[in-house]
Amino acid sequence: MVTAAITGVGTALPETIDQRALWDGFFRGHFASDRLARRIFEGSGVDRRHAVANPLTEDLSHSSTAARMRRYAERAPDLGHRAVAAALADAGLTAEDLGQLTVVSCTGYTTPGLDITLAASLKLPPRAHRLLVGHMGCYAALPALGNAAAFAITHERPVALLCLELTSLHVQPPTTEPQQVVSHALFSDAAAALVLQCRTAGSESTSARGVDVVDTAAFTDTSAAEHMTWDVTDLGFRMGLSPHVPDVLAEHLPTVIGELLARNGLGVPDVRGWAVHPGGPRILHTVERTLRLPADALAASRTVLAEHDNCSSGTVLLVLDELRANGALDDGGPVVALAFGPGLTLYAALLMRR
Repeated sequence: MVTAAITGVGTALPETIDQRALWDGFFRGHFASDRLARRIFEGSGVDRRHAVANPLTEDLSHSSTAARMRRYAERAPDLGHRAVAAALADAGLTAEDLGQLTVVSCTGYTTPGLDITLAASLKLPPRAHRLLVGHMGCYAALPALGNAAAFAITHERPVALLCLELTSLHVQPPTTEPQQVVSHALFSDAAAALVLQCRTAGSESTSARGVDVVDTAAFTDTSAAEHMTWDVTDLGFRMGLSPHVPDVLAEHLPTVIGELLARNGLGVPDVRGWAVHPGGPRILHTVERTLRLPADALAASRTVLAEHDNCSSGTVLLVLDELRANGALDDGGPVVALAFGPGLTLYAALLMRR
């Protein structure tokens, strides 16, 4: 059997900022000391976050979208380069080995794109394929993972997958609208990368070691499309986030995850690790309750939320890295990666340590 295995992981994070310091030093005034806003920040589950644009030292809330895109073009390439280089080193490869570079981002646009900038800085082979996945939002890492796995198997060449988001560039003008307060309390910056390699059953090569991408699943409820939006405005990109999102997820989660596991001869109790996108405390509680998971099943997701906040598409990769760091991927059991985003979309991947 031929599969694609995740053989390398790398991350690159900008400046770390204390969440309480952000509230006291910027968002308290930004939200006019609103009591609800304070409760939202205090209940976010976030201790620290990362930002290329620190609100404590610069206020971008009235900056034009053009100015924000210039900042994206300035800061994204270095972070992306460092994350991909780290993933390649972890896999024991160089950029010369790559058959494809996949870049995921919904927080900035440049042409030539970030994929081309990284192709130059990493010294990617001129004939290497490139794929740029944009505007899919928080779940984008998982469809990109499925595509990267398919390429690695079909072409028998390694693929680097990078998810890079700079949400700090999109702080919005002052408001007390609850949806905007939630989005400002729950988003952060990060670059996270994976390397995937083709693995043949019985192979003893380096590419045989890793976490196999076994299967993926997708479900989109278009009737709930307005519950999560990411609009391009004259003052950056503006998040729309309905409080009904957890309810929609709860409606569809059991079927989507049940079908994914059942067609691979598994059930929820068989899963040894959960890499769930921490879209916020309510999202994690909804997943935990709906799937009837053990109390500590989402510990890695909560750790990432506390230490890094919600970094949009890159967050689920940070959770996978956290699971790897604490040894949860070492016992060979199945792992489910799960993320959510606009659509309203649920995306899942079944992984297995070999």
